[in-house]
Amino acid sequence: MNLESTVRGLHPLEIKVLLNFKGSEEITKNDLMERLSYNEGQCNQAFSWLTSKNLLKEKSRTGRIFYELTELGIKYQKEGTPEENILKLLSQEGPLTISEITKRLNLENRDVGSAYGKLSKEGLLSMSEKKEVFISCDNFEEKLKDLRNLLNKLFKSGRVPEESLREEETEILKSLSRKRSSSRGVFKILEREDIIYTITEAGIKAKELLKAGGITGEEIGAVTPEILKNGEWKNKRFRSYNINIPPVRVLLGRKNPYGEFLEKLKDKLSSLGFEEFDGPLVETEFWNSDALYMPQFHSARDIHDVYYVNNPSHAKEIEQPYLDQVAASHENGWKTGSRGWEYKFDRDFTRKLILRSHGTVLSAKTLTHAKVPGKYFGVVRCFRYDKVDATHLADFYQTEGIVLGENVNLKTLLGLLKMFAEEVAGAKEVRYVPGYFPFTEPSVEVHIKHPVLGWFELGGSGIFRPEVTEPLGIKVPVLAWGLGIDRMALMSLGLEDLRELFSNDIEQVRLRRRK
Repeated sequence: MNLESTVRGLHPLEIKVLLNFKGSEEITKNDLMERLSYNEGQCNQAFSWLTSKNLLKEKSRTGRIFYELTELGIKYQKEGTPEENILKLLSQEGPLTISEITKRLNLENRDVGSAYGKLSKEGLLSMSEKKEVFISCDNFEEKLKDLRNLLNKLFKSGRVPEESLREEETEILKSLSRKRSSSRGVFKILEREDIIYTITEAGIKAKELLKAGGITGEEIGAVTPEILKNGEWKNKRFRSYNINIPPVRVLLGRKNPYGEFLEKLKDKLSSLGFEEFDGPLVETEFWNSDALYMPQFHSARDIHDVYYVNNPSHAKEIEQPYLDQVAASHENGWKTGSRGWEYKFDRDFTRKLILRSHGTVLSAKTLTHAKVPGKYFGVVRCFRYDKVDATHLADFYQTEGIVLGENVNLKTLLGLLKMFAEEVAGAKEVRYVPGYFPFTEPSVEVHIKHPVLGWFELGGSGIFRPEVTEPLGIKVPVLAWGLGIDRMALMSLGLEDLRELFSNDIEQVRLRRRK
């Protein structure tokens, strides 16, 4: 593209910069703001466009550091720092314990402890044998003067450059500034660059062409009802346009392909008469495993396979009569005709909170209020410690479901698995493999063949054992399955890696959607 056509396509923001600055003049962001009343975004856009067209060039770039108050810093400026408030309280009321200070000032223990540590290190506070804190320095107010001055200075100015500060002030700011990994901090460090631009030779020629053509940057770029109504267009020039420039790419709004896949699955199951269930991400060991007749000594309940919650670590209670009935089924089989696992059921362990490791937990909870006959399903997010690769994720979706009825059997279950494998996942080759799960008998795994990854397990299924259903109030056969919906999507969407389902590369998502 030659210079004349470049000039014809200049934006008003670019035109005004070229016309209002001399060829040898240094141009900064502040100059554009003061002379042309541009905002920061307009400055950045004008510089970016002009440098890309070689009409401006960068002369120098200087890094600068600024400081400003965080939300916590603003709070301290208005209400006082913990150190100031502690010294003020002790000067008025005399020695107090740490707990008394915390209560009087309504502060967190960590803030009081941290403030005491700093003040005692500087010799301003001490602690008596009675564990009471007292002021041990006469001129304590002088010691905090620099911090108070900085809080007031930054509150008034908003942002202060490092070069305007004394060395002692800079040290205080750095010691109390927020670190990248922390959400707490009194001050925030901002790194900025001051860039100086000058007009290039091509820019000077472009400026001459603008003047010769009478282009000012005030030309009308869009016809609006207002300028047609008031006649303003009659005394204005219109900005020229190059109709040969390719149009801007239009990006239509579409649903995420994986999200759309999940919705289609839900629609399909709902159309078959299934009712959808859902539940919390955090569950107890009771519902996640005990209610499913999984013994408390089972290897799958190891800390390396399940994510435990630290705080709170236990639920307050487990619903009755299910706790007593499930505990009895583990210990001696209860009324199910089984001998159980023959161990002492731990009623404290069963209250431990975890992130649910499989969707079957919701099937167990649904049994307590399920209708007979009945069909239920859920699309459930699960969490399990696993090595992430093309077919495994540490958190994943399962489609979980149960069918209750007098006449349901293994043949009914195989028909459902066939539907998931062929109609939902789109698999051409499917096989069924005998499996083992503590809560189903018989148990079946369904495997499908991926054109690139080969055979992999889609999920497990079976018929719930009486030790699962009867303690929860159900006395008819119950079919159950838990299938990896992420893996079904892997096959259906033509992908080769589960991680692609959660890609943050928007172009890849668009390409996948078009396929």
